[in-house]
Amino acid sequence: MAVILETERLILRHVDPAADFDDWADCFGDRDTMRGLGGGPGMSRAQAWRNMATVIGHQDIRGYSFYSVIEKATNQWVGRIGPWNPEGWPAPEIGWVIHRNHWRKGFAKEAAEACIAFAFETLGWDQVVHTIAMDNDASIKTAESLGSRLLYTIDNVPAISDEPHFVYGQDKA
Repeated sequence: MAVILETERLILRHVDPAADFDDWADCFGDRDTMRGLGGGPGMSRAQAWRNMATVIGHQDIRGYSFYSVIEKATNQWVGRIGPWNPEGWPAPEIGWVIHRNHWRKGFAKEAAEACIAFAFETLGWDQVVHTIAMDNDASIKTAESLGSRLLYTIDNVPAISDEPHFVYGQDKA
């Protein structure tokens, strides 16, 4: 698959169901990962498959979507990060989910920086946001390290969570 973005340690490419699904299902099946998203106890494999299909469909509809993040050194699937803006979303977002095996390595920040630049320079966005569960301290720190600030709160995230979330963001410089 074609590389969309590349950083020092990472490759961001379109989601490849054949190559990515087992890691995707493991990631989104993890209770702690899903707690950080405000999305419940963890997805079954069937739910993770539908989640992946939604991301692929978003790519077809919008021309961009979350990308699979691959660590260059190991060729391991790290997570999914990228531009996201489905119907009903608060605003165009750069979002991230990192597989727990790769937490605390700085991959979310590294990939999100590349995606923010892509959103501003290639997609022509004037602002990016990050919807973050209120108790997800790691994502709040990542958003702040990217230069984003708390903009407002929302009562829920459409089709994701019934819980309130923070919306962090930044304008194009």
